[in-house]
Amino acid sequence: MAQKAGMKKRGLFGTYVNWLHTKWPAGTVEKLPDVEPDGTTNIPGLYVVGDLTGVPLLKFSADSGARTVQRVLGDPSFDKRKQDDDVYDLIIIGGGVSGFSAAVEAKKAGLNFLLFEASEAFSTIVNFPKAKPIYTYPTEMTPAGDLQFHEKSSVKEGLLEDLYEQVNEYGVEPVYARVDYVKRKGGLFDVQIAKSNVQHKAKRGAEIGDSVKAHRVIVGIGRSGNFRKLGVSGEDLDKVYNRLYDPKDFRGKNVVVVGGGDSALEGAIALARNGANVTLSYRKPEFSRPKPENTEQIEMLTGNPSADVEIERPSSERVTTAEGGYMHESDATTNCPGCGKSLMGLPDEGNCPDCGKHYVKTRGALRLMMASKVKEITADTISITDSDGNDEQIKNDAVFSMIGREAPLEFFRKSGVRIRGEWGGIYLTLMVAFFIFCIWLYHWKGGKPIPGIGYLSDIGAWLERATGFGFIRMVLSPEPGSIIETLESWYHKIFAESGMMPGQGGMIDDMMQDQMGLFGVVRTTVGAPAFYYTLAYSLIVIIFGIKRIRRRRTPYVTVQTLSLMSIQVFPLFILPELILPTLGHYGVFDGGFFGWVADQLFPQVGYGHGREYWRAYGLILAWPLFVYNWFTNDPLWGWLIIGALQTFVLIPLLIRRWGKGAYCGWICSCGALAETLGDTQRQKMPHGPFWNRVNMIGQFVLWIALLMFGLRIVGWIWPTSWAGILFEVMFTGKVHYENWWIGFRWFGYVLQVFNYQWFVDLLLAGVLGYGLYFMYSGRMWCRFACPLAALMHVYARFSNFRILSEKKKCISCNVCTSVCHQGIDIMNFANKGLPMEDPECVRCSACVQSCPTGVLTFGRIDRRTGMVIGKDKLMASPVQIVEMKVNGKTMPSKLEGLMNRSRRIKH
Repeated sequence: MAQKAGMKKRGLFGTYVNWLHTKWPAGTVEKLPDVEPDGTTNIPGLYVVGDLTGVPLLKFSADSGARTVQRVLGDPSFDKRKQDDDVYDLIIIGGGVSGFSAAVEAKKAGLNFLLFEASEAFSTIVNFPKAKPIYTYPTEMTPAGDLQFHEKSSVKEGLLEDLYEQVNEYGVEPVYARVDYVKRKGGLFDVQIAKSNVQHKAKRGAEIGDSVKAHRVIVGIGRSGNFRKLGVSGEDLDKVYNRLYDPKDFRGKNVVVVGGGDSALEGAIALARNGANVTLSYRKPEFSRPKPENTEQIEMLTGNPSADVEIERPSSERVTTAEGGYMHESDATTNCPGCGKSLMGLPDEGNCPDCGKHYVKTRGALRLMMASKVKEITADTISITDSDGNDEQIKNDAVFSMIGREAPLEFFRKSGVRIRGEWGGIYLTLMVAFFIFCIWLYHWKGGKPIPGIGYLSDIGAWLERATGFGFIRMVLSPEPGSIIETLESWYHKIFAESGMMPGQGGMIDDMMQDQMGLFGVVRTTVGAPAFYYTLAYSLIVIIFGIKRIRRRRTPYVTVQTLSLMSIQVFPLFILPELILPTLGHYGVFDGGFFGWVADQLFPQVGYGHGREYWRAYGLILAWPLFVYNWFTNDPLWGWLIIGALQTFVLIPLLIRRWGKGAYCGWICSCGALAETLGDTQRQKMPHGPFWNRVNMIGQFVLWIALLMFGLRIVGWIWPTSWAGILFEVMFTGKVHYENWWIGFRWFGYVLQVFNYQWFVDLLLAGVLGYGLYFMYSGRMWCRFACPLAALMHVYARFSNFRILSEKKKCISCNVCTSVCHQGIDIMNFANKGLPMEDPECVRCSACVQSCPTGVLTFGRIDRRTGMVIGKDKLMASPVQIVEMKVNGKTMPSKLEGLMNRSRRIKH
């Protein structure tokens, strides 16, 4: 965990980094088992149900539990099982909604089964905040089985009452014991019971030995795993929690946090920073487990409740929460009650420097009780035995028991279930092979030598001499022109063998004979590697774009994807590769106005079509993403004007209203591939503070591009100056270092790697950007290294665009964060009702579309007041689409189908 120490001064650079990237929450995403939509795993007979299957909704959990039992009952091999009194038909692990739903179905079917629960039935719901509204989506869905959700289930307490009544009606009673792991042996499952059984609540726990055997196992332990219990009277009260969602909910309240690990300290910090009076109780005399940063911040807050501390990355997104300045910028307690101006940095009490209105900030307090132990919890107090053995009764509104949990991953690893994101040997081999392919592809397309090795053709020639195989050079460095010539010779050979005379071959023959006409234009176009690369790129965007539209099925995704597909196909492929060369062939650019325009934009050259039509990419790809229209030997004023308008006028205006994603998610070709081919890879993007700092690579690339453009301007004015020479070396790496003194020759080697054309444009944007697609998602280049994105991050800090959230609907499932391929910790905004303003957002809509309760919406705010001034009319949330009313009648619901499809692409 990376955190900033209290009052430490950041300096100019550190302040800039914090303002741009590191002030935002940076929670991570816990890995999940590899589960198919029907609950099956890589272990036959072991099923996973509930929110671990992808959609953390109550109805889907209940449905998955019941349907899995039905699937077991319909399995012919289960029907032929050997009956044995010592072997259970079914073991269900986890007493949540999915586990009890499976148990009710098993009870109906007369199966011999056990339901194991490690701590408390329906513990996830129990840990919801008091009176939390419950949204049983999809509204029109009726789950399979008999465990249903009735009208009283609209709030937490009513939901629990409803569930308890139903399971009691069927006589389903859990065994309170923790299962350590399961192993399949000889066609049966050996279910190992942990030594730390929880038996203080169990009637049947003592009957269970160290292990039990079963024919089938259903696991419904949930994402949070099992929280350890205090084992004291009163810990079942509604005011006792294991998880902190929004610390602002406890402002002005007396809160006790129990524990001495990172989660407990982070919870205490977040609560105290948001106005709660916190007592932190720990059983040992000093902290030994937490990170030093956490201990330091606790000590600072104990002495000064206003200390500037924060939690950038919580130790577990399933237990505690991020806390930082982003939570307080729009907080009424830090704004003047008179004029609304921010009071950040001012004393806790005083007069507003702008309007003179008296203010008092709400601040919390933190007290440490080391070597203490909770004795009893009542409705309005808590008794704690202090270090001297004396019992102290404290007035109390809420208790957070953060003494640890058994996360579900260790259970699955011990049981042999594959974990998503944990690579095996075959997968790594395939990824290495794909990465090598990308190295070849971008050196072939760009015609660049591999530093220290040489051109692909040279490598092929060397391998031919070494191996004696004469085809290696052609395979490593195929020349499209020679391929065309070979196809033509084949055609002429077939033509000659047919006995036909020239002119008798119809249209194809006419085209082949017209070497200087339209066929010649096409022949020249397809004679360059870039044509095949762009053609393949466009086809991939179209094919996977159609798949994305069918998969996501929201108006937003449909329109966005069509925009990306259209821009990629027409202005970025057909225009430069076919239309402009054809117009040039027919003399449109030979003179007059169009000739003057062509001279400004497409200079005449002695190769290819006679003009550089490829520069038309600059109509869409703005500087400094596409630098070749600015980094020229002589200034191309047309492109300098167009580029300046794009980069410094049009794009800032777009971002001001719609955010950075107006370009990245709707226009850019890099985004087109990321949102289509990369749509099912987005969950692989790494999250956390370290990766937020890696975002700064793009800033360095941007600064280098700005420096190089300054050198380019000087070089234009004084062509023989040192600036012009330095620019050329930095841009191309072309320097004759072979004759240098051997002591300096190493620097020449370095320049072959660290020049803009090879290192940034080929290695970062090409090889790494696409070579890591299936390991770290399709936005590696866009997020970390793109200089245009880096510039737009700065613009986005002044944007009105936000992802708005409806806090009461948020269930803190973290699906939104897990599908963000920009690494944004969206949940830590959503569960606090804060507008998401991390500048990395590309408006892909994955978080909005994937949210199972429709919490998120694209919109705009007034940056001065924080008030919402508009929401997107193009709907991106399937839940919100279903909730819309037309003439007072609910629209037909397709939400269940949408959710079922989305299960295949999450995590």
